[in-house]
Amino acid sequence: MVHAVIPFRPTNPKTRLSCILSQEEREKFALRMLSDVISTTNSACCRTVLLCTENISVEGAETVVKPLGLNEALNEYLAENDDSVLIIMSDIPLATRDSVIEMVKTGSDIAVVPGRGGGTNAIFVKNPKSFHVDFYGASFLDHLNICRDSGLTVEIVDSFRLSTDIDEKDDLVEIFLHSKGESRGFLENLGIKMSVEKGRVGVHRHTHKETP
Repeated sequence: MVHAVIPFRPTNPKTRLSCILSQEEREKFALRMLSDVISTTNSACCRTVLLCTENISVEGAETVVKPLGLNEALNEYLAENDDSVLIIMSDIPLATRDSVIEMVKTGSDIAVVPGRGGGTNAIFVKNPKSFHVDFYGASFLDHLNICRDSGLTVEIVDSFRLSTDIDEKDDLVEIFLHSKGESRGFLENLGIKMSVEKGRVGVHRHTHKETP
């Protein structure tokens, strides 16, 4: 069975959304996005594992606590497992069952989904002991180089659903356009709605004074 490993930081996440969400709201929103991702990986018949620096309980996933940095925790997890591993970020609530299944069906040793700005949103590793991750910075290129240096074949997966991470206020538009999950319901309950001004699609909040 494929292990779907989701790194997650529960405290003060998504600081670039501070213009529209308080810290408490950002923490709750991060949990809703995580729940959407867990629902997706479980529907794709993965064993979903939450990798955290502290012990938290989230329905649908088991928690593995590793009080380490992101790379150190993930690389330790890879080294400890023989089953295939899908590393998938917690802030891609548009992910679908089909997009995950398509990724893990790759004929290559590794499948990589690039994020915007040079990041990496998901990596599927058939033999976890043969690979290590290097997140932060231009991690997409770094992961391609690791594959090359290790003699591993790699497939670059072109997936809008998996490539769309939610970091900025404008990113919230994608949730309203393409998602019906918990993330969208949470935003709607806060009074956040999609709007069109001067031909541009954005979001606004009726019940909150946004900061610049």
